[in-house]
Amino acid sequence: MEAGRVKRRIRVYDRRSENEQQVTGKLLETSGLDFNDFLKILHRKFAIRSHETFVLVTTDRTVLDFDNFEKLQDDSTLHLLQREDQALALATEESITFKPHYNTLIRSGMYEYYASAGQKPLPYTLAELIDNSISATAKNTGVRMIEIRLMFDESLGKPAVIVLDNGCGMTSKQLNNWAVYKLSKFSRDNGTFGSKQEGYVRPDPVPRSLNSDISYFGAGGKQAAFYIGDSARMITKTVGSPDVHELVISKEDFERKEKNKEDVYSGTIKNRKVGDSSHVTKDDEHFLHSLIAEESAKESFTAVIIMGVLPEHIKFLKDDFAVWTRQLAHTFHYYIHGVNGKNMSSSSTKSDHLPNIDIQITLREKPPRCPRAMNLMEVENDMQTLYINAAADTFEFKAYAEQNSGTVEGIIRYHPFLYDKETYPEDPDAAQASLDDDNDDNESRVLHQARGKRPIFNCFWNGRLIPYTTVSEFDWCSQSKGAKDLAECYSRVSGVLFTDDRFTVSTNKLTFIELELILKNKDTIFTRIVNGQAQRSNIQKEFTQWLKNCHEKWDKQVKFMGYMETITRTDVSVKRDQYPWATFSSIEWDGNIYKTGQLVKSQKTQPILYGRVVRFLLYGKHDGNVFATGGLVEVALEPKACYDKIKTIAISKIDKSATDEAIQKNIDKDSAKLPEILKVDWPEGNPWPQNAARMAGTPFGPLQIKILNKKGESVSTMPAVGHGAVKKLIIELKVVQHGPKANQEVVSFVAQHSTKWGFWFKKIEKLTDLGKYTLYLNTMLFENNATIFGGKKLPSYKLNFTISEGSAETFVIGAVSPSLYVGVPFNIPLLLKDGYDHSVTSPPDVKPVLKCSGLDLSYDRVDSRGTTFTIFDVKARGKVLNYQQSKTYELRVTMPGLKKDTQTITISLLPGNPHALHVTPADNPITVQNGNPVTFNVEIHDEAGNITAHSKQIVRCQVQGLPPVATDCSTTGAGQLVTKPINLKMIKGEPQNLKVHFEMPSQKKMAKVVRELKVVPSTRVSRMELCSEDDENLTLRNNEKIEWLAGGLLENLFYKLYDEAGREVPPTATIASKIKVNWTGDVNLEDLLKGKLPDLQVPTQVQEARFYQVSYQDQSVSVSFNIVPRPDEPKRLKATLLQSTLKLGEILPGHINLELVDQYDNATKTLTSTCKNHMAVEAEGLDKSAVVFRWQGSSSSVLVTGVRFQSGTPGHREMCFTYKSYVERIIVKVVAGVPAQLKLVSGPEKPLQVLNDQGIATPFLVQLCDEWGNPTTDQRVVVGLKSSPPTLKVTTAVTSQPVNAEGKASFTVNRLSGPKGYYQLVFKGSLNQKPIPGPSVNLTVIPDPTKPVSLSVEYDTNAKLPAGGILPVFSVTVVSDEGGPIMTFKPAAVSMFLWKGGPSGKTPPQTAIELKCSKPMENERNDRFHFRDKEIPEQVGKYTIQFFLRINKTNVLYSNQIAIHVVANQPVKLAPDSQPPTPVVSYSEVIANRTLVENMTLRIMDSYGNPAGQDLDGEVVVSIKNSGGEGNKSLPLFEGKANSLKINLVEGKAHMARLAIMENSPGENGTTYVLLFIPQVSMVPTSLAPFELPFRFFNDSENQRKMSELSRKKDELTTAVAKYTDIFSTCSELLSLLTSHHLVASNKEADLRNELNRRNVEIAQSIPDIDRLLNQKTMEASRVLHAPRRVCSLRDNFGGQQDVLGMVGHLAFVQDNDAARVISWHIRGDMDCVITKTTAAAMKIFDDTHGSQQVMALDSVYVPPGNRPMPHIRNGRMLFNPSGNPVLARDLLIFPRDQESCNIAFKSILADTILIDDLNSGTNYRKAVVQNRMQCPTILTRQGDRISARGKFGGAQNKAPMNITPVFGAPLPQHYYTLQEHIDLISQHRLTLEKRDQTAKARDEHLKSMKSPEMLQKHQEMELKKKQLEEIERQLVSTPVRPVKRGLENSGEPSSFIAKRTKQRSI
Repeated sequence: MEAGRVKRRIRVYDRRSENEQQVTGKLLETSGLDFNDFLKILHRKFAIRSHETFVLVTTDRTVLDFDNFEKLQDDSTLHLLQREDQALALATEESITFKPHYNTLIRSGMYEYYASAGQKPLPYTLAELIDNSISATAKNTGVRMIEIRLMFDESLGKPAVIVLDNGCGMTSKQLNNWAVYKLSKFSRDNGTFGSKQEGYVRPDPVPRSLNSDISYFGAGGKQAAFYIGDSARMITKTVGSPDVHELVISKEDFERKEKNKEDVYSGTIKNRKVGDSSHVTKDDEHFLHSLIAEESAKESFTAVIIMGVLPEHIKFLKDDFAVWTRQLAHTFHYYIHGVNGKNMSSSSTKSDHLPNIDIQITLREKPPRCPRAMNLMEVENDMQTLYINAAADTFEFKAYAEQNSGTVEGIIRYHPFLYDKETYPEDPDAAQASLDDDNDDNESRVLHQARGKRPIFNCFWNGRLIPYTTVSEFDWCSQSKGAKDLAECYSRVSGVLFTDDRFTVSTNKLTFIELELILKNKDTIFTRIVNGQAQRSNIQKEFTQWLKNCHEKWDKQVKFMGYMETITRTDVSVKRDQYPWATFSSIEWDGNIYKTGQLVKSQKTQPILYGRVVRFLLYGKHDGNVFATGGLVEVALEPKACYDKIKTIAISKIDKSATDEAIQKNIDKDSAKLPEILKVDWPEGNPWPQNAARMAGTPFGPLQIKILNKKGESVSTMPAVGHGAVKKLIIELKVVQHGPKANQEVVSFVAQHSTKWGFWFKKIEKLTDLGKYTLYLNTMLFENNATIFGGKKLPSYKLNFTISEGSAETFVIGAVSPSLYVGVPFNIPLLLKDGYDHSVTSPPDVKPVLKCSGLDLSYDRVDSRGTTFTIFDVKARGKVLNYQQSKTYELRVTMPGLKKDTQTITISLLPGNPHALHVTPADNPITVQNGNPVTFNVEIHDEAGNITAHSKQIVRCQVQGLPPVATDCSTTGAGQLVTKPINLKMIKGEPQNLKVHFEMPSQKKMAKVVRELKVVPSTRVSRMELCSEDDENLTLRNNEKIEWLAGGLLENLFYKLYDEAGREVPPTATIASKIKVNWTGDVNLEDLLKGKLPDLQVPTQVQEARFYQVSYQDQSVSVSFNIVPRPDEPKRLKATLLQSTLKLGEILPGHINLELVDQYDNATKTLTSTCKNHMAVEAEGLDKSAVVFRWQGSSSSVLVTGVRFQSGTPGHREMCFTYKSYVERIIVKVVAGVPAQLKLVSGPEKPLQVLNDQGIATPFLVQLCDEWGNPTTDQRVVVGLKSSPPTLKVTTAVTSQPVNAEGKASFTVNRLSGPKGYYQLVFKGSLNQKPIPGPSVNLTVIPDPTKPVSLSVEYDTNAKLPAGGILPVFSVTVVSDEGGPIMTFKPAAVSMFLWKGGPSGKTPPQTAIELKCSKPMENERNDRFHFRDKEIPEQVGKYTIQFFLRINKTNVLYSNQIAIHVVANQPVKLAPDSQPPTPVVSYSEVIANRTLVENMTLRIMDSYGNPAGQDLDGEVVVSIKNSGGEGNKSLPLFEGKANSLKINLVEGKAHMARLAIMENSPGENGTTYVLLFIPQVSMVPTSLAPFELPFRFFNDSENQRKMSELSRKKDELTTAVAKYTDIFSTCSELLSLLTSHHLVASNKEADLRNELNRRNVEIAQSIPDIDRLLNQKTMEASRVLHAPRRVCSLRDNFGGQQDVLGMVGHLAFVQDNDAARVISWHIRGDMDCVITKTTAAAMKIFDDTHGSQQVMALDSVYVPPGNRPMPHIRNGRMLFNPSGNPVLARDLLIFPRDQESCNIAFKSILADTILIDDLNSGTNYRKAVVQNRMQCPTILTRQGDRISARGKFGGAQNKAPMNITPVFGAPLPQHYYTLQEHIDLISQHRLTLEKRDQTAKARDEHLKSMKSPEMLQKHQEMELKKKQLEEIERQLVSTPVRPVKRGLENSGEPSSFIAKRTKQRSI
């Protein structure tokens, strides 16, 4: 090996094979190799084929790559697998070392288990192992299962202790860390590679510090294992890993290695697959096979197996099983039962903080001993359980220790003296002094002196008990400093202290270190906690008062618990003793608990009573648990069915010796006689089972019913009680059919008992309707048909069954279209029915038969779906009348196999779809003369030959060579076709034949019809010939081309005419007049008659052939010819440009053509191919290298190409071409080049920062340019503005626009909206979809901390909202754009709207009530607005609440609408739905004259008139009393001579159909009485006010009628006067309210004006002036905001995301430029680091950027709390006087938001770095610090120098450059915030001024309305009605009546019923 090379060997296990073939690992030497070299060795050593796929993973299943390979350590272990998740067929071994960590030295002085103060420490060693399991299961989402298995069954192996959990498990690296002694969690590196190192993160604070963070020091597990035994086996697996890791360390192995001089702290980790126990071969480890077999059912786990258990430990664990399990239950009590502990008296076992930990302990011994099991949750006698359940009251407090910034939660519990003993729990493990319990002389003798001298407080650390540390007491709870009269009470308290890990404990967690000293330090502050809130008061005073209250409240004899309500007992004879009686649900008496519903037996009563407790009664007003000497108990006698009554006896008469079994046995004896069940028999067999299904019409029954009691005996009567009458039983049978809307009773019978048949019901045969049915058999009492007796339902029976349809017997033809068409398929639906007309499914294989006279019928198929049978594609064929008239047929359908198998349906048949064309005439061929049209007649037939008419029946006729013609036959089915005239060119006069095709385009499948036409020649002129007189041989043929000299003359042309048969036609005047030439309009007719044509002048220009024509009769016959002009001799050189303008840099489009031309500029084509060699061109800026002269042989010319100008400015250029003596000059225009770029001409200043949702005032102006920078003006170019990234929304007037005539485009950004970060505004152009690059502008969008974006509302969502009560407190937070609260708004800007009904859009309705914000209270958070003491509406129902923020005069913000439900308040009265009129009655025989009340409903209501007794039942007692309290008047009687009636009150409502007095009722004529309705309800907290209704009584009907009419008018007038009074009262109240509002607004306006004056702010007197001032201030603030200042140039793409603070460079501002520069440079590597609050957010950014972005999560960063002083300050005094103004660098940082999180981040980044003025001061400072024997942190200077913490300075690496990026930004100037305060005050002043004017206007308008004519008229109307009312009252008083006083002697019977009682009756 080369010198200096690091030794590195790697062991590789080949586990590619799936079969279990033992292959040992190979040790490969990899020193100096890279990953590729290693792979080559791997291929060679393991014979890996070149194409084979494999993967290399570590034992942690990390895939090996180049980077990971370099990080492998010596003696690493790798697995060679086929795939990453492949299971290990066989186990592998990994070498590890676990040398003790250095903590072994520094913490070696701690006590271990052997220093246990005489206690048995074994339970606490087990607790250490449980600690590890609790920490491992901390992140479990389900049950956290922990098991301790004591395997003491020698048949399974040697004794072992196993600790199992379902926690997260350990990787091989973590298992290696576990093996290292005292390697605490603060020092562990849990990753295979260094990049995965995990730091310790302190858990968030939780109640009772139950944070599961109790596996701490890295020592306890190993100490515990070797205290219990001599070896420990660790088996573990993590989630998702296919491998199990196993490690064994033992005393034997240590000794062997030491003896062999091997490395003692080394070993191997076995990596194997799940469930593989092949490596377990020893018999004494046999139990491991079953343990390992359990692994396959677990996702993750850890098992600790301790063997070699010491005999004394085995004996203790066996013999004292209950002792040590109780100690463990005490140790982990709050982890098992939650923060409140195990309260066995609570009905709920749930807790908000229940850790869901299940600790199971099993002890297995050799058979026949049974295994013992204990779940620690079931332990009920551990000390904490005893303390909690023996406590009557608690006193909670907190202690704040300044010494270590720790907080301790504390609870003190009071255990009262009850009955004759103390209730302070005894420690089951403590030896109790024997007491003489036989001495009864002193009943109050104390059995034990409560706590005695034991300490008060047990101490818990991170939620678990520290057993050997207790705290005796504190000064404020010490008896020596307490009240003397409470001396005995101090020994009745126990307590618990809960601390977190800020308080240090020993490594074995047996003792605290200095806990009591810290807590008893004078700087420790104790505070009482009440309902979670700290109380600012003297804690000793609070504790003494609490102790006194406990003594007075709890130290009693009988304890009444579960207060229910306070009642009035009407059964008590003495009225003053009827109220108040408090009712309770349970008592504690003499150590026994008696509860509601508990069985009791009486003693010393006659007879002895058995029953259940209803409630306990205690005289007096009580509202909670209370002690008393005695009381009463209500007992409901049992069985209720026999007695049905409640007896009240003294509590002292409860037989305490009676057991529940004895009482129940006596009750059961009587209960066994009661009817219990119904036995149903089916005498004729065929019983219907439950949920049976039977076909319609199936008989049901008969039924024989027996009533059986619990003994199985048949009964027909209720058992007799005492000497009461026998109660017969009957059975009612009901059959109910269940419908979709309602149920219907279809059968109802009642059967009485027969001695022969019992209860018998006949057969039921009328169940034919389909559906679901239920048979009900109910046992009833014969006398009243009651089904409930004694509160118990009598036996009943229920049978559910279904009636379904029967088999098909007949059918009905469904709807078929009334009009059918020949050959068109249609469907026939058939509905199949059974015998009861129910729809059924069809029988299988039914083939219907169709018949119809006169028609041929067929169908394609049939289908049955459900109850519908369909015959598909039925077709009918036959002759019908015509297309307008249908024919009717009878269609018969036969379904073979049905009872009624044939049905008939009438159909109408019309012609069918088009099928064929019929064309006439039928001749073939048809002869026609050339030039004439042809006529055809067509008909459209269906497939049966009927003429048919349908839409789109267009028939087209196509004659060969002619355009097609068409006719529409849609209406009649027939039509006529006339072709165009046929004009054919006849050849030699011979006839020609043509084809004629007929077709319908809409019917592609219809066959076409073809006819033949024979066309014969005509005698018309058909041909012309032209010839020359000068040349007899010259005859011009049609379309002939001839050459002629340009500018020459063609003379003496003649024409001749011929017909279609070739005969010459002589010219006539008519013919001559029709001869036309196209070269002149001047024609000589005489020459034409001679056949001579005009002379033809040839054009002077040589061009393409010129067209000439001579035509006859409108060109129907013509001769055409072409003359090509021929050029003359050459005259000059001509240059021709296709385009005279070209762009700079581009080649001239097209070319320049050079040629020799004649005098007419005609090309002479005399140039030759060699001419191009003699041609030249000259021009300014011309690129001659690109010019090419190319010979064009086709045109005998030269093409000049490649003309391009490369330099110069745009303008005109002259080009000179020369050839021999010929010279030609041309002018071209050179313009700017093609658009190639966009330039930003002007824009806002940079760097650019924009607040979110703000715009940029300065527009951006871009110019279109070519590549040389010349402005171009191509208006086809469209310029667009976009943002990058697109999350930034840019609002502009236009997002894209074409450039203007100058090539410019201007963009004004009105608004930018997006998350905080760096963006670019990108300008891009496009031309013909080709991009043109443009400039981009960098900008920073910063969230506007002053811009509100939402309202967050918090309130108690579980609060009950009774009508008229007080709403819960609503806390409203104004959330800013950056997510924080805005605290700049005044309470006046926030309002609360309340309206009745549901949510209403996004804004409140007009009817909503506006409520104002409450004034802030002391100690309330100032970042939110509170709405408290707001009244709940007085009417029940649904209401909606919405909060409103007025941002400014134009902008508002609404919260989400909150729906609330107002319920009724406490019931207080009985009242009617509507006030009835005053009754007037007489003792007439007519019932109407005697009626007091008719159809009146009374309800229990709250004080606001809302129904409030829906859950209350009872009675309403109706009676009559004298008005005014007079007692000597005779009172009228109700019908039946009753002086009172009882009406049932059901669900808080009582209805009276009619209430009348009896005939000849007593009473004084003309007297007013009062009808009194008194509610009697037991379950109400306060008595209900009765309802009183006055009425007048007369002894004759005439007086009654008059008085009734007067009373009616009186009621009407009273109502009207009350309405007017209410209106005027409301007006007055409104005036007072408006006046008050105006005064308040005026005062507020004056206050704000004074405040503005105090701050020297200009005060405006009017709204427009205020608006002007606001605009000025706003513009000034905007100017300051947008003024240039230092900004951080980093682009933050992550700020604003959830749990993301942002990049370091954006988290702080620095005011001083020099400080900003040097600090930014110092941490330049961290400036772009993204700070997150959570690791999850950091990992998300890491994953999104594929690891390219550095991140730091604050929940993984620990910084010491508080601020340490600078090094030159100690204990508040300066050690030396430094120069250079040293300050902590982080103190210069200004955090705009989230200051707490930023403090943590920069404490971690900058630490204690110091900033000082200059280098000299810095070196002197460091020297002075070091001389004082202290470490000096890094020092930075404002000049840019750095002195490192190690003292280095100088060099480029310690000097900040002058210009660096990025750099911290500068904060906004203070003037900006002053302006914002002024703007806020001025805005408030505007609102108050506006409010003052509004209130003044509203008050004036209201005053005006009060004095309006309408209101004056209402005053007059009210006065008039008052006078009318007074007159009626006078008449009522003065009406003469006969003073007759009637008695009962003449009273008659009631009109409609006979009273059974003379005094009372119930309605």
